[in-house]
Amino acid sequence: MAQPPILSLEGIALQQGGKWLFGGPDHDPVDLHIGPRDRIALIGRNGVGKTTLFRMIDGQVETDAGIRKTKPALRVVLLEQDPDLTGHATLMDWALAGEHAPQEHEVEAIAGQLGIDMSRETKGASGGEKRRAAIARALAQDPDLLLMDEPTNHLDLGAIDWLESWLDRYKGAFVVISHDRTFLKRLTRTTLWLDRGNLRRKEVGFGGYEAWEEQVYAEEARAADKLDAKLKLEAHWLERGVTARRKRNQGRLEKLGQMRAQRASMITAAGTAKLQLATEAEFKSKSVIAVQDITKSYGERTIIKPFSLRIQRGDRIGIVGANGAGKTTLLKMLTGELEPDSGTVDIAKTLTGVMIDQQRQLLTADKTVRQVLAEGGDWIDVRGTRKHVQAYLKDFLFDPKIVEMNVSVLSGGERSRLLLAREFAKASNLLVLDEPTNDLDLETLDLLQEVIADYEGTVLIVSHDRDFLDRTVTITLGLDGTGNVDVVAGGYEDWMAKRQAPITGKTRSAGNDNKASPPAPPPPKSTKLSYKDQRDYELLPARIEELEVAIARGEEILADPDLYTADPQKFANISKGIENARNEKDAAEERWLALAELVEG
Repeated sequence: MAQPPILSLEGIALQQGGKWLFGGPDHDPVDLHIGPRDRIALIGRNGVGKTTLFRMIDGQVETDAGIRKTKPALRVVLLEQDPDLTGHATLMDWALAGEHAPQEHEVEAIAGQLGIDMSRETKGASGGEKRRAAIARALAQDPDLLLMDEPTNHLDLGAIDWLESWLDRYKGAFVVISHDRTFLKRLTRTTLWLDRGNLRRKEVGFGGYEAWEEQVYAEEARAADKLDAKLKLEAHWLERGVTARRKRNQGRLEKLGQMRAQRASMITAAGTAKLQLATEAEFKSKSVIAVQDITKSYGERTIIKPFSLRIQRGDRIGIVGANGAGKTTLLKMLTGELEPDSGTVDIAKTLTGVMIDQQRQLLTADKTVRQVLAEGGDWIDVRGTRKHVQAYLKDFLFDPKIVEMNVSVLSGGERSRLLLAREFAKASNLLVLDEPTNDLDLETLDLLQEVIADYEGTVLIVSHDRDFLDRTVTITLGLDGTGNVDVVAGGYEDWMAKRQAPITGKTRSAGNDNKASPPAPPPPKSTKLSYKDQRDYELLPARIEELEVAIARGEEILADPDLYTADPQKFANISKGIENARNEKDAAEERWLALAELVEG
């Protein structure tokens, strides 16, 4: 670490419920040092203690051993996953409460950029509004160290982009718990991995985490080969399952690419929604939902302009767009829950669906896991196949021993995973998922992708998780907020590529099938730059790219776990080189963006 830490945890041990969560006889004590500009991803399965570790860093939890050290006057701010707003009439009342309340004008400034009205009553606020208010409150406190627990939950794509940009410019340190792979890859430079009570650290961003995880598990598997078979099965079934699952996922991604290519061939030029197969009869025979010229308005506001689509058996449809753009409205019309103002929706009579929405009904806390899954028995019917309840728990990354535990002792993420296990067992040929990734850890997301890939029916997904959509769906329906619905073969990145492509006058979306898009406005006149400015504007992008390559190459070298022991000076030199390259890259990006603003007027 180039600079002294601003916060340290040294020799920390903690008991919860009579068991050692950190330290004690079974785990190493927690030692953690956070530098002034650290960008850290905190990774670990649901229930391993990530949120508790956050509260230890924040000083809320008194530990059984060890010490917490901070730089004088350090401002640590915790952005909680589910803040308690009770007792406060409005979002602003809540934001200004507490010992270290921010200034009201600072909250208002950030809230305005996030598009949240802080005078909103807390009782009627949606999950997205509460999340935006919590972000405004946290950032307005000008923290030196920002702790974020699932910051992108309930945020739409525009708000996520805004938060990423803010954090990219942020001069302090942050630690983040998130299931959003895209968010983590873009922002983090260090990874903390909380694994079975032990905290591991590696100076690589989340982009290098999975390779590191595979390396650790491979080393453990080699060590386990020396143990007896029974111990191997007991201690390593999950770790080996994770490795095997990732390898299987590579094959599934190849298959997904083939499905997307096939679907792309059925979409007519310019992405209109009139999907065609080699023979119309064959297409109709596979159709499960046929939508023709449906529209929806609320008062004077148009939600869906005339839109047509045929959904085939086996399609994985992703629905994306900003909050309020009409995603849930479109989903309800596709499933027959909501009538369109005009047009028709024909749903196959054989279609039977399972719905998992973002307002998930809480599981009964006093029931056991066995009662939730198998009504107290030993066997569960999984889509027509009988399976032992403990074997089924393994499929969903649970230790089979939890079968007699009460739901009340499970973490929020574990309860979400248990709910998925229960719902996926039901026989169905239509799966409807509304924000399914909230509260799930990364390994559960891998599992969810696997289940969806193996699902023989049709899947409809509303999600803001960009990586999840890219790994899962064959067609994306993108709502732009004006009533248009883009139909794109592929995932989120494919939709963004289409939106950013130059407009040629052809139809751009399903909402205006018979109208040409308006001509693009002429580019703004460039402001004349000095010779040096012009040279910087032309050459900095290549330099930024060179620096990114150098940083990645340095991080790859530091990934060697033996380097520090074998050659500490080389480790220090490379670390310093990476820090210098990052500083130069940050300065180059700011310089180029300033020049770009001048060029673009």
